[in-house]
Amino acid sequence: MSTQADARAEAFEPHRAYLFGVAYRLLGEVAAAEDAVQEAFLRLERAPGDLREPRAWLTTVVTRLCLDELRSARARREVYVGPWLPEPIVSAVSGDTGDPAQRAEDVESLSMAMMVVLESLSPMERAVFVLREVFGYDYAELAAMLDKTEAAVRQLAHRAREHVQARRPRFDHDDERRREAVERFLVATLTGDIEGLMATLSEDAVLLSDGGGVVQAARKPILGPDRIARFFLGLAAKYMTPAHRAEIATVNGSVGLLLWDGERLDSVIGFDVLDGLVVRVHAVRNPAKLAAASARL
Repeated sequence: MSTQADARAEAFEPHRAYLFGVAYRLLGEVAAAEDAVQEAFLRLERAPGDLREPRAWLTTVVTRLCLDELRSARARREVYVGPWLPEPIVSAVSGDTGDPAQRAEDVESLSMAMMVVLESLSPMERAVFVLREVFGYDYAELAAMLDKTEAAVRQLAHRAREHVQARRPRFDHDDERRREAVERFLVATLTGDIEGLMATLSEDAVLLSDGGGVVQAARKPILGPDRIARFFLGLAAKYMTPAHRAEIATVNGSVGLLLWDGERLDSVIGFDVLDGLVVRVHAVRNPAKLAAASARL
C-alpha cells in the first residue's frame, strides 16, 4: 500500500461509524449499509489529489450509492411477503450511556417506527430528510451532494417534512419508563396473564411482524390490545420451551427483546412506549434480517 493510500485509510476510520449511520438510515439494511461504506472507502483510495473535507466527500459518495440501492430495493420490497421492517440494530445490554440529548435524537431517528415512516418517502426525499433533519446539512450542501438546485432541494425537504410530521411516531424518551413497560409486557406474556398483557398496551396499539414469507409471522398489522395480547400468548404457548429464553436488549436505540431458541436468535422485537404504555410493536423474525444482529451478540 502506498504512503498516500495508508494516509487515506487512516483518515477514513474516524468517519466509518458516522457513514454507517447515514447509510443505515437511508437503507434500513445492515449489510447494504456496510457495503456502501466500504465502497466509499475504496473510492477514497482511488480519488485524485488531496481532499480538504473528507467527511463531506465520503458522505456524498455514500448517499449516492444508497440512492442507487434504494431505487432497486423499492421494487423488491413491493413484492415482499407481509410487512417490511428494517434490519434491527441490536446490542445485548440496554443501559443509560452517552449524552441524554444525543440518545433522544438517536431513539427517534433510529426507531423502527421512524424507519417504517422513512420507507414511505421517495429515495430522494428520504436522502434529503435524513441528511438535513438528522445530520444537519444545509440546503446548499445538499444541493451539491445530490446534484440538484437549491430550490429543488428545498421543495424535496418540504414534502418530506410534511409527510413525516403527519406520521411521526411519539414515544417516551425516559429510558427507565420504556424498560419498565417492556418488562411488564414480557412478564405478562411468560405467565400467560392476558389481562396483565392487555394492560401494558395502549388502546390504539399496533403490531407489525416481519417473517418475509420464510417463518411464521402475521402478514397484516394486528390492531388493538386484545388481538395483540392473544397473538403473543398464542406464540408463547406454542413455542416457548425450556430451550427458549427472552432477553432485554437495546433495539434501534430503544428497549426491546431478543428471543432465543437455544443458541439461535429467533426474533428481535422493538417497542415504542408512550405514557408508559406500548403503542407499537415491531417483531423481526425473517432469518436473513437477524444474521447481522446475531453475529454481533
